[in-house]
Amino acid sequence: MNDRRWIRAALERYEGPLILHARRITGDLERARDAVQETFLRLCSRPRAEVEPHLAEWLFTVCRNVALDLRKKERVMEPLTSERDRERPSAEPSPAAALATDEQRTRVLALLESLPEKQREVLRLKFQAGLSYKEIQRVTGHSLGNVGYLVHMGLKSLRDKLSGDVLEELAS
Repeated sequence: MNDRRWIRAALERYEGPLILHARRITGDLERARDAVQETFLRLCSRPRAEVEPHLAEWLFTVCRNVALDLRKKERVMEPLTSERDRERPSAEPSPAAALATDEQRTRVLALLESLPEKQREVLRLKFQAGLSYKEIQRVTGHSLGNVGYLVHMGLKSLRDKLSGDVLEELAS
């Protein structure tokens, strides 16, 4: 497979998961798309042999860094005004609205937002992007043991919160 087809295959496989990941970081679909575009531009400039053995980790790491840089740049450029003025509603439907037909999934997504940022990030990389613990380690820079711990604690917290919700519903 030549480099052109290899990059096209990578784009087809990873563009969607990368946009989701970058959107979670930037909070904005357009900035997320910009981050993914920059990620693939950087991929085009790297030797295939250097990146191919760990393509997923490389893409998610570069995308994460670009998205974090965009988020930082946006914060620097925003004037310090009231908290309400800094929040901009998204033009896209919320995850809960998009998944209204699946009540349990909607509940899990809402509870996911209540988790600490590190737990949210590793759970999304694990279950939404399908990365292995080792790939998540390379993307986030956390130790392999820490990745396992964060996934375990995140899932435990979600289970505890879900069972609490069910008990509240039964009591009412």
